[in-house]
Amino acid sequence: MRLRRTLIAFAAVLAIASSGTAYAASKGQGATDGIKSITPITTVYTYGQKVSAVAVEYEQTVNPRILDNSTFSVSDTKYNFRFNPIEDLPKLAERTITHTYTNDAPTSRADRSSVPGRYVIVELDPDENLGWTVVLSKCPTFLCHVKVNSDLPTQVVQRKDVHAQPGNGKGKGPVLAKATPKVSRGVTEKAVNLLVDDFQYGSYLNAGVVLPYHYHLPKNYQPGKKYPLMVVLPGHGMGWDGDNLGVQIAADIPATAWLQSSWTGSTEDVIVLAPQNQRVGLPAEGDLLIKLVEQFTKDFAVDTERVYATTVSYGSQLLWEAFAKRPDLFAAGLVTGGFQVSADQAKAIAAGEVPLWITHGVNDHLLNISLARNSNAALRSAYETQGKTPEQIADLLHYTEYGDEAFSLPDHHAAYGPTYEDSSILQWLLAQRKG
Repeated sequence: MRLRRTLIAFAAVLAIASSGTAYAASKGQGATDGIKSITPITTVYTYGQKVSAVAVEYEQTVNPRILDNSTFSVSDTKYNFRFNPIEDLPKLAERTITHTYTNDAPTSRADRSSVPGRYVIVELDPDENLGWTVVLSKCPTFLCHVKVNSDLPTQVVQRKDVHAQPGNGKGKGPVLAKATPKVSRGVTEKAVNLLVDDFQYGSYLNAGVVLPYHYHLPKNYQPGKKYPLMVVLPGHGMGWDGDNLGVQIAADIPATAWLQSSWTGSTEDVIVLAPQNQRVGLPAEGDLLIKLVEQFTKDFAVDTERVYATTVSYGSQLLWEAFAKRPDLFAAGLVTGGFQVSADQAKAIAAGEVPLWITHGVNDHLLNISLARNSNAALRSAYETQGKTPEQIADLLHYTEYGDEAFSLPDHHAAYGPTYEDSSILQWLLAQRKG
């Protein structure tokens, strides 16, 4: 009954949003009062994608000298799919503005300095638990899926006059839009999703089953070069449900982290492959994943000595399946907050000597810490049976438990959080090579 009420409430929220009346909507008002458009800009942080800035567009080049962090205010949703009921989606709270500057395109700048342009970029505090973009999608069973919300409830208020550049370079310049402190405006444009929009879509078909995936090639990709491949296996809710393509990139950090030296501590280019298996059963999913990786390494310039897999929650089951069936295909793996490896899988993985690092939250409320401890013990036992020394096992098998204090967001199932915030673990994974 509770699930039914949740789904009914979710349908009601979506109906309101799609009707255009959900957010006291000033959507479309901008054309009459000097504002041409409002574009949300998103960034994927440790625990997922959120609105990180808004770009407010005007008719002419804006004078940046009269802008400050009090020129605008921004409100955004309190909803976080990990903690909140979907009914909280339209509930807004004010965001903290950290930088305000001009740009010639609706996107943020790394140096946060103004360049001549019609867009005012209003950057928002990334540490606030507000503005998340991932929402509940479907609950086909007691387990639910998630998707990226295409109708973001972000609201903007222009609290001070905005001026054009003065013709002689002095003074405030003519007013482009007068202050309207009592008018909230909704976003009018499709979001600019930093890094996420750079991924390309593909699909793999085998035996009538479709495996959608997204992939990212280095900016200066060269077919004659060889690149390491990172296969990112997401949690259950990020599996494809027919309506949530691409959420596996946005829902948490593991896909986009490998594109940023600030996360990896390395400037090496990495190809990222993020499959989105339908949740149809592990044997079939594992076989399909293996075939996709085999085909992908043929189609792109992949260093076959450096094919890695990294997981979130349910993705661990796919890793155990794939590593046990084809240990020769992978150079190493990283398992975060995962399920338990079986004895047979542990034996096959140990026989293939595939290096692994397992991490888990001590107080994981969904998958008990015993699952990770048992996986560690099973793999260690399999290596001991092979006659490996403690030193050899230490090179092949790493294990880390995280207390609650390690999590910057209190979802203690999300062990990828503290894992990915430790660049030494990511560097370890990239350092592994077959043979």
